Amino acid sequence: MKSMKRRALSLALALTPFAGLLPQAAMAEKPLVLGFSQVGAESEWRTANTESIKSSAKAADITLKFSDAQQKQENQIKAIRSFIAQRVDVIAFSPVVESGWENVLREAKAARIPVVLTDRAVDVKDDSLYVSFIGSDFVEEGRKAGRWLLEEMKDKTGPIHIVELQGTVGSAPAIDRKAGFEEVIKTDSKFKIIRSQTGDFTRAKGKEVMEAFLKAEGNKINVLYAHNDDMAIGAIQAIEEAGLRPAKDITIISIDAVKGAFEAMIAGKLNVTVECSPLLGDQLMSVVKDVKAGKSVPKRIVTKEGIFPMEVAKQELPNRKY
Repeated sequence: MKSMKRRALSLALALTPFAGLLPQAAMAEKPLVLGFSQVGAESEWRTANTESIKSSAKAADITLKFSDAQQKQENQIKAIRSFIAQRVDVIAFSPVVESGWENVLREAKAARIPVVLTDRAVDVKDDSLYVSFIGSDFVEEGRKAGRWLLEEMKDKTGPIHIVELQGTVGSAPAIDRKAGFEEVIKTDSKFKIIRSQTGDFTRAKGKEVMEAFLKAEGNKINVLYAHNDDMAIGAIQAIEEAGLRPAKDITIISIDAVKGAFEAMIAGKLNVTVECSPLLGDQLMSVVKDVKAGKSVPKRIVTKEGIFPMEVAKQELPNRKY
């Protein structure tokens, strides 16, 4: 009887270490769940950004719960609250606008769900409400556009009249691309922005607003500065329909560097595009895994980007991934 008890005790002791490991192993096999709220599908850039996030999540074996906000902040707030209710591991989103996020981000923090921002920043008093922001330096993109223009027109006498197609009102790229561009061009008094209006980052709106600019200012317009390529491509249509030559009669500068912009440059209709890479998926999944593992991550992760004038478009187009 004693020997049977001894054997039972030995077996129990032998199994004890594995008993503790079994639930952990089961937990390790459970895929990490990421809730992601996207701005919408307003441009070529955004479509490429969505594809990057979806394919990178799949490759990283991360379960992605994806929500399209259709460019409405209230839809994003609902999506984030839904992710909190579902107890996802990490929440990420590209905010439609900068302000108005304090309450929902506090709710995520209270639920102990870390939040990562991608592509666009938020304006909050407490920056502990998110763990990291991955994306471009939009102010620097605006500066790059301004520097190119100053160099391109250094030998021209003024005044040089500029019309500006802004992005979505209140969005980080619209605010910052405007600020960076103005910071540079104000160093030379011959440059004047005579009209500035939102084109909401879409081709259709870009065309519509450019038509209004042309009706109001006619041949006074020397330069178009568009906050993204899609609006610039829409504006090119309006310029041609008005009987003017895009990139010749009106110098056109835009931002994003999507394939459509390179095609427009090869066709001689766009002068330059400043790069803003949408391929943030791999970086995001890496940060999500690190955050979940309890590792510290940089508060700000800036993507490296270039600038592409018309002269290099043909050579560069085959290398473009978006």
